[in-house]
Amino acid sequence: MTREPVFRTLEILVKAAVRFNGIRITYNGLEHIPTSGGAVIAINHTSYIDWLPAALAVHYRGRRLRFMIKEEMQEVKVVNFLISRTGTIPVDRRAGAGAYAMAVDRLRAGELVGVYPEATISRSFELKDFKTGAARMARDADVAIVPLIVWGAQRIWTKDHPRRLGRTKIPITVEVGAPFRAADTMEQTLTALRSSMGALLDKAQRDYPQPPGAYWLPRRLGGSAPTLAEAKVLDEAELAERAKKRAQRETKSRR
Repeated sequence: MTREPVFRTLEILVKAAVRFNGIRITYNGLEHIPTSGGAVIAINHTSYIDWLPAALAVHYRGRRLRFMIKEEMQEVKVVNFLISRTGTIPVDRRAGAGAYAMAVDRLRAGELVGVYPEATISRSFELKDFKTGAARMARDADVAIVPLIVWGAQRIWTKDHPRRLGRTKIPITVEVGAPFRAADTMEQTLTALRSSMGALLDKAQRDYPQPPGAYWLPRRLGGSAPTLAEAKVLDEAELAERAKKRAQRETKSRR
């Protein structure tokens, strides 16, 4: 592990925060995370803090995970400071070619890059449709894809629900699957990735409490979360509202 003072400080603070808040994280399959060489770590997305258990899983293998983050976060001075000193890759969602090329370069240089194939948080807590980024990166950099599932973090902080910070003692499960290489076609690679992540998610959910009616539990398991179809409608409404606000800001800036 290279010397990166800011990253090392963050690792210490994150582990301290986990202990302080009584969060119990169970890791299964850590041996699948390579101890050397590049790989795409494909992570499901159910909360704003999925990155934390995923990053710790990689940390416990003696590695560091480079995430891709939306470019707007650079406008926050503290976040921009951290981005520039932790190898985080800023992404312009309207023109992501530069970030993609940077991620591929990092992979070729032997880094681990964390990618959310679903791109945005799943309100249904099921796997949404996958974007092609993770699969294309693995193919272009000639590295393996490692599927990783985080389950339980949505109980702490997710969309449409209040944050539950503090000493909640909420358990989180991390399931890591066997690495695999990109297939001959993009469709085959995405199918393999979805199959692997789906199996890991089923295992994590099966071994986790399933209280009837819980907002953080998928409908098919007796929870009250939106179905995939209902969540898609909510996502589209959110995107439309964002586009409206962006247009309003651009109009004001031209005046």
